Amino acid sequence: MKRRSLPVAAALTASAVLLLGACGSSEDSSKDNAKIAGADQGTETPSKSAEPSGAPAADKPDGVDVSLPKDMNLVFDWEKPKDENEAAAMSDAANFFRAIYRGVDKRTAKDAAVAAYATGEGLNYAETQINAWIEGGWTATGTLRHYDATTRSAANGKSVEVAFCADSGTFYGKEIKTEKVLKTDPSIEDFDYYKIIMIKYPTGTDLWQASKVFVETKAEKCR
Repeated sequence: MKRRSLPVAAALTASAVLLLGACGSSEDSSKDNAKIAGADQGTETPSKSAEPSGAPAADKPDGVDVSLPKDMNLVFDWEKPKDENEAAAMSDAANFFRAIYRGVDKRTAKDAAVAAYATGEGLNYAETQINAWIEGGWTATGTLRHYDATTRSAANGKSVEVAFCADSGTFYGKEIKTEKVLKTDPSIEDFDYYKIIMIKYPTGTDLWQASKVFVETKAEKCR
């Protein structure tokens, strides 16, 4: 049976996190676990945006290590929006994803990067996803591409929605014990559409944290 996303009702308060279920063959299950599922949240006011791809300019933005192993490549194929808050929120949305996969690589949901770039329901979400990889005995390998990004700011200026597509067609699970890469055939399941609600860290710094996550799986608009 193919592993699929299941709701975990108690995971979040105002929304439901989608956690990957526990049944399935090893080849399908780890591939699907590469899809980070999420929790929905409404936002306000659209505007087109993006940030240049690849790793951050330094491995320690905001003084936090978000470096990943060479075979775990997260590409952010977007440009920076003109609005300073939206640009900072978009950059840290990318760091939120890096933090999750750093946790997967380090086999811990308590990595400093996770605490830096996630809060509230976003932190609960990140820890849930990392623990699912750990419990499955997997890490990740390959390239996960993020593209077609947009941002929109809340009217009060306190939050920014960062939305984008992700293509995991060349991003696979890998069994830690055997180092077997669990490849799958290309399909609509490779495409997901994310919305992340970023809020500014209350100290007045440029750090933004993921507070809520929504994902549309099998997203035809991302093909």
